[in-house]
Amino acid sequence: MGLKSGYLYDENIAVYEGKDFKLSNYLSNYKDDLKSQKSGIRHLEQDKSTLYELQQLLYATDNHSVLLIFQAMDAAGKDSTISHVFSGMFPQGGNVTSFKVPNSLEIDHDYLWRTQLCLPEKGKIGIFNRSYYEEVLVTKVHPQIILNQRIPGIKDISKLDENFWNKRYESIRNHEKHLTQNGTIILKFFLNVSKEEQKKRFLDRIEKPEKNWKFNMADLKERALWDEYQKAYEKAIIETATPNAPWFVIPADRKWFMRAAVCKIIVEKLKELNLTYPKLEPDALVDLQMAKELLNAEQ
Repeated sequence: MGLKSGYLYDENIAVYEGKDFKLSNYLSNYKDDLKSQKSGIRHLEQDKSTLYELQQLLYATDNHSVLLIFQAMDAAGKDSTISHVFSGMFPQGGNVTSFKVPNSLEIDHDYLWRTQLCLPEKGKIGIFNRSYYEEVLVTKVHPQIILNQRIPGIKDISKLDENFWNKRYESIRNHEKHLTQNGTIILKFFLNVSKEEQKKRFLDRIEKPEKNWKFNMADLKERALWDEYQKAYEKAIIETATPNAPWFVIPADRKWFMRAAVCKIIVEKLKELNLTYPKLEPDALVDLQMAKELLNAEQ
């Protein structure tokens, strides 16, 4: 599926690690060499099977953890991508955490605290549906939210200058550096939906009774701030993309392609780890042989 250099896609699916980045340069409706939805679904099913096997190896090896972060505008398809890609997840090997508006306990801690509690342990895959990146996305578009965090010296939004945001980006980079240095593989996905496709999906939610529950009038208020959000995403990607914690900008207008692309990237990264099942020590092999003989001797 067009992968290059291990798990790198071509220029239409960014694996972004540098400073020369413009979100507007990336397509939302790209479909790589997958010619149809049918071919995309076939690739997805094949890679899901491989992912299940790799996840069991990850669990058995128990020396790496994997953190997958999904960020996107409303209706981009975070939930459906996660549910489709991980529908066959090895049950003991991972979990999904969705982060909503912080509660009072979470606000009483720094903004990384609540996500730290949900980080995957070694051998497991942790999936964040939204994450600490909300603190340089939503809060940047709605800076008044920061005031609720009672940060010393921040009494009004005039204090939220470039230096404030640069410190937040620095904290995120340092946090991710610490995680990767201690065995966590980090892959970050921005699902790049177009404004036109978002409109179609909102209308679909309104017109189909079984989807009405998904629509919220607040979604339209956020849609009105589309340009501000695009700038916030672009800046966040520029400031926090590193070789060890890259951002993938995934075209999201075609959900079938988005799911196949995400799954392929995860599979290729896990393959790079060259995972193998642990080899038992000689004493353990002797115990296995003894257990075999005892079992076979049962009447």
